[in-house]
Amino acid sequence: MKRMTKPILHTRLVLIGLMLILVLMAIPAYFWMKDTNKYLAAQHNSRMSPIIMIPGSSATQNRFNPLIRKLNEDSPKKHSVLRLEVKNNGKIVSQGWINRDDNEPIIVIGFENNRDGYQNIKKQAQMVNQVFERLTEEYNFNNFKAFGHSNGGLVWTYWLEHYYSEYKDAITIKRLMTLGTPYNFAESSVSHPTQMFSDFVKYRSRIPKNLLVYSVAGTETYTSDGLVPEGSVDAGKYIYQKQVAHYTSMTVTGKDAQHSNLPQNKQIVRLIEEYLLDPNDNGNPNSQNKQGATQN
Repeated sequence: MKRMTKPILHTRLVLIGLMLILVLMAIPAYFWMKDTNKYLAAQHNSRMSPIIMIPGSSATQNRFNPLIRKLNEDSPKKHSVLRLEVKNNGKIVSQGWINRDDNEPIIVIGFENNRDGYQNIKKQAQMVNQVFERLTEEYNFNNFKAFGHSNGGLVWTYWLEHYYSEYKDAITIKRLMTLGTPYNFAESSVSHPTQMFSDFVKYRSRIPKNLLVYSVAGTETYTSDGLVPEGSVDAGKYIYQKQVAHYTSMTVTGKDAQHSNLPQNKQIVRLIEEYLLDPNDNGNPNSQNKQGATQN
């Protein structure tokens, strides 16, 4: 029997080594694909459609407590609530939880840095994106609704134009309702556009075309809700109208139509119930099974 020559032996050892390396590389790739497919299947089959709320400047993640309480009082379908605050160092602090069988929970995102101004709107939108990424990984939802009071509507608008493209293939934003949102800040006419408003108009083509948008204004006087000019709220039509599937502007008057009182306004509660919530939610409101809250 002939003894194998050194070159042939070396070649075979190299081939065996390469095969072992390929096998070792394939093992983690297999488990990664398995986990990815499991995540995509869970996301595809998810029935959760949360309402994600952002308050205005100087407000905290507790800003909508009276509004949420009235929503739950009006309906047998109790919405569980997860409140999140993004700290300046990026840490996400949570309060509350999402009931396991709640198909339409409410998630409120607040900021430690909740000051006013366009530059801060940009920072808050980036923070929202940080939270949104974590939420999608933890709860696997494939659609959601958005609500923003005052500057919260500006944060949503900036996020839609600059971050939503990261998720649009897998996650649909169904509806957006903004309340007393100053799209042109303190300017009452678009003939004096702010830089923020000009940028919103410039990038409006990035907003999803299948979105339903409802812009609600309050009127303490004929021209203002006591803080935001009605013309600034109305400027939202230059951003969303003829860009989304449907844009509707509405005005509430009477008691609690002042800017800071709008989230407690009974008319607003009815508008949310009629236009923002899903009418066919079959979640079990009595479930006490809790899913872990997002924490960073």
